[in-house]
Amino acid sequence: MFNGRVLKELRLSAGLTQQQLGDLVNVTKVSICGYEKNNRIPNLETLMDLAEVLNTTPNHLLGVEELVTINEDKEEYQVAISKKDIEIIKHLKKHLNLYNMLCENPRKVIDNISKKFN
Repeated sequence: MFNGRVLKELRLSAGLTQQQLGDLVNVTKVSICGYEKNNRIPNLETLMDLAEVLNTTPNHLLGVEELVTINEDKEEYQVAISKKDIEIIKHLKKHLNLYNMLCENPRKVIDNISKKFN
């Protein structure tokens, strides 16, 4: 389902007013307001335009995934991660030994887990 809160956060981060964003994606300020309040849902074309203008993915606007900022070697980039993956990572972190083994040798740990279930 479309996530108006995410749209509003991205719009504000971009320094855009509702009117400016509406102009960029060819909809009215009223439409943007409706999307942000979850009273309206953009059509597919508008969803794609919103994602492009706000430098995000349609899945992020739909609340299916989160964009995570990574800082590595003086370089910053974003990756999309599904909400299910985030939930799995949160659960794994509750089991610190397993989490650390996965970080050290993911293939070995996955192979061992897989053998137990086959």
